[in-house]
Amino acid sequence: FTLFFHLPGTSEEVAPPVQTCFMVPKKEINVVSDMAKWKRSQAYADYMGFILTLNEGVRGKKLTCEYKVSEPIEKLVALLNTLDRWIDETPPVDQPSRFGNKAFRTWYAKLDQEAERLVSAVIPKHLADAAPEVAVYLKESVGNSTRIDYGTGHEAAFAAFLCCLCKIGVLRVDDQMAIVFKVFNRYLEVMRKLQKTYRMEPAGSQGVWGLDDFQFLPFIWGSSQLIDNPSLEPRHFVDEKVVNENHKDFMFLECILFITEMKTGPFAEHSNQLWNISAVPSWSKVNQGLIRMYKAE
Repeated sequence: FTLFFHLPGTSEEVAPPVQTCFMVPKKEINVVSDMAKWKRSQAYADYMGFILTLNEGVRGKKLTCEYKVSEPIEKLVALLNTLDRWIDETPPVDQPSRFGNKAFRTWYAKLDQEAERLVSAVIPKHLADAAPEVAVYLKESVGNSTRIDYGTGHEAAFAAFLCCLCKIGVLRVDDQMAIVFKVFNRYLEVMRKLQKTYRMEPAGSQGVWGLDDFQFLPFIWGSSQLIDNPSLEPRHFVDEKVVNENHKDFMFLECILFITEMKTGPFAEHSNQLWNISAVPSWSKVNQGLIRMYKAE
């Protein structure tokens, strides 16, 4: 299949299937027993394979390093820039401040309307039939317009959106670093802006027992970036000075910076899980532990 996997013993990428039938996705996990079906599915294998392949691809690399930027990557960044511009064009409305701002629904309605067109601009003409299927993942990746909330399930939809683009051959094996450093990182910036602008609630948050209110993947890929770093150890990420000096290079520290901007009080209290992680001796142990935690969650 067309993700970035090499067949054992060969150096070739597996060729994309010639004939593909696209369909608009629908929710398939509705009851507890559906989870077992999902875990056994090809989709789960593809998704986790995608996450882990990217995890290896960014290992030991800084956000600021050199990497190839293909045309589809540029188009995805342009798509995210459009979403960002719409936030500026849709200011929050006056309302009681403790709730998610209803202007998010206006912003979301625009995405709902335009998603297929946005996706069509990224994929080549001969794959036009894929747009309605792929667009659903994009729409699911920005939060819920009824509840005005956002969480790791929405983040997973964006990863699935990118995974779909790999499966149909729009993104390729040599796009790996750009997928994480350019596209996913830009996605995070736009999501942080959404969260701040419309005061979005954390979706399905486990509060102090969760890793973070909103994200998970940047902690996985961000810890991989730091593996074998000569000067930064896990204990350093709770040091404000270290975070301020290095956040532009490492996704993990960018996440920590955002948490400290958004939350008050001692770090150990508002982000207990991360505080515990800072005691783990090496980044590779942190990375392995986070992957286990992600699969479980």
